[in-house]
Amino acid sequence: MDTTLKDPLVGQVLDGRYRVDARIAVGGMATVYRAMDLRLDRVLALKVMHTSLSADDSFVTRFIREAKSAARLAHQNVVGVFDQGTDGTYVYLAMEYVEGCTLRDVLRERGALPPRAALDILEPVLAALGAAHRAGLVHRDVKPENVLIGDDGRVKVADFGLVRAVDSQTSATTDSILGTVSYLAPEQIEDGTATPRTDLYACGVMLHEMLTGAKPYAGSSPAQVLYQHLHKDVPAPSESVPGMAAALDGLVARAAARSAGERPADAVALLAEVRAARAQLTDEDLDAVPPRAKDGGEPMAVSPAAEEDAGSVSSVAVAPGAAEAETYVMSRAAVAPEGDPVERTAVLPGPVAQEPSGDGPDPAARRAAAPRRRGLQPRWVLAVLGVVLVALLGTGVWYVSSGQFTTTPAVLDLTQAKATAKLTDAGLDVKVEREYSERVERGHVIGTDPKPGERVRKTGSVTLTVSRGPNVVKVPDLSGTPLADARRKLKDAGLKPGQVSRRFDEETAQGSVVTTDPGAGSRRRPGAAVALTVSKGAPVEVPDVVGEAQGDAVSELEDEGLKVRIAAQRVHSEEDKGAVARQSPTDGARLAKGDTVTLTLSKGPEVVEVPDVEGGSEDEAREKLERAGFEVTVRRIFFGDTVFNQSPGSGKKAPKGSEVTIWLR
Repeated sequence: MDTTLKDPLVGQVLDGRYRVDARIAVGGMATVYRAMDLRLDRVLALKVMHTSLSADDSFVTRFIREAKSAARLAHQNVVGVFDQGTDGTYVYLAMEYVEGCTLRDVLRERGALPPRAALDILEPVLAALGAAHRAGLVHRDVKPENVLIGDDGRVKVADFGLVRAVDSQTSATTDSILGTVSYLAPEQIEDGTATPRTDLYACGVMLHEMLTGAKPYAGSSPAQVLYQHLHKDVPAPSESVPGMAAALDGLVARAAARSAGERPADAVALLAEVRAARAQLTDEDLDAVPPRAKDGGEPMAVSPAAEEDAGSVSSVAVAPGAAEAETYVMSRAAVAPEGDPVERTAVLPGPVAQEPSGDGPDPAARRAAAPRRRGLQPRWVLAVLGVVLVALLGTGVWYVSSGQFTTTPAVLDLTQAKATAKLTDAGLDVKVEREYSERVERGHVIGTDPKPGERVRKTGSVTLTVSRGPNVVKVPDLSGTPLADARRKLKDAGLKPGQVSRRFDEETAQGSVVTTDPGAGSRRRPGAAVALTVSKGAPVEVPDVVGEAQGDAVSELEDEGLKVRIAAQRVHSEEDKGAVARQSPTDGARLAKGDTVTLTLSKGPEVVEVPDVEGGSEDEAREKLERAGFEVTVRRIFFGDTVFNQSPGSGKKAPKGSEVTIWLR
């Protein structure tokens, strides 16, 4: 049943450019469609994130990271990305579309593969991963579902959605382990870390599966499979396929070693080991049919896609799951490799003179035959000349197009001396440039111009870019340096002045640097921020000047090295008019010399009218007087509860907060 009819996205145009024609595959994170780029009029694969996930910023970030990671790679066996964008709730990637199927489809249809076919698939996979590893990336989800085989036979590695930089944090989330359990390396299971060697473990498991037709570990739950990854070595393929070559067992053991340190450094190194092991195998070893191999179907050639040099790493994209046709893997020998010489031989028969029988030729007959031979000679000469001219023309065309060129040898990551020797042996001149590099060791080659594998004239030159090592600078010693000078010295050293904090320090002059973070002598990348801690000098304890006259208070504070600010607004207080009513900070606070103390001056006590409380009860009188801001004193005559006198009297004015006496009887 055609499920694309139920997909609401089929038939729509995303971003005014991509017309969605059909659904190809559905995954846990996204759906892949075949689409038409209306702007460039080409078919491509459109990977659209599920709308239920597009509201989750972490998923969107991971999805966009896939586009950026894949776009960084330029290799014929890596799925490339054309574009990335959003249209409403749809977040998408636009990728090159190639008809084909996945390695999982091949294994499901064919079971185990002959060693030649398995290696023909593994080599381009390693070449693709080698490009990623040398670019500082780890795939982290290598599995047959992510190995695509196009109808043209090319093998491509897809789905870099879990990719991370080698030097970034690569731990898994606390809720789940990214990747597929059958291909997880022990270090991914234990602490979630991933390095290039993690991808190699998955390749080793995948090679075992191609050779035997079964995954190395099985269980009724993912937990059982994970336990076996941690506590068992991947079994040798020969245990399931008797008679399999020991070199193949060795490849699986090396790639899928439980200890990451026992695996090759990266995919480029493993690719070199695969090729070395392959050279030891006979045709009988390579073409042996495993017991689990299935027959049937038309063969499909797998194009040899790995680079000639293991260090050389160059991208195309494939839409997974596009083909349903039955497929098989043909050995590399069945496909004429590109660049193989083709021999062509032209045979031009000349005239044959028939001698008469007898003791010798008749002189008359010889003379009669002579003109006939002379008559044939020009045509024979013309034929020879034609062949020579064609050969010369072909040689000239070959020389102009190819003969005067060679390919740039791969010298990436070699020392300058070894790279120079290799290029010189190839007849090429060498120029050297130097750049800083965080990943390539000092003195080793970062890159070449032309790039490895590109054409260059046999008498031409190749420019080597040699690593200077990481570009780092030392943090200068700024102890005791005034802040302005310290900032200038950091900039001169290629660093950036960072956050400035201050603290009291009796040994360092006020305004000078006490310490830096990171400390003096530390190595940091240019432009890194350095935090500065600056001395506030010896602390000054603020004296109490409340109640003092303004002049006296100012003099006392300035004698302590403090600055004084007089508040513009005065307040009523119990202090005399013009005296200090309050101060900020208060007495006892610790300040640095030059800090400011704010003084608020008094307007004197506030004078209010005394309310009339005579004739009322004690409680009524007390409430009325306290509400007016007075303190109340009670005097009793006899045992009455009625106020018959008050002082000050009603209507008179008294300072707010002063005392009013009432008499009761």
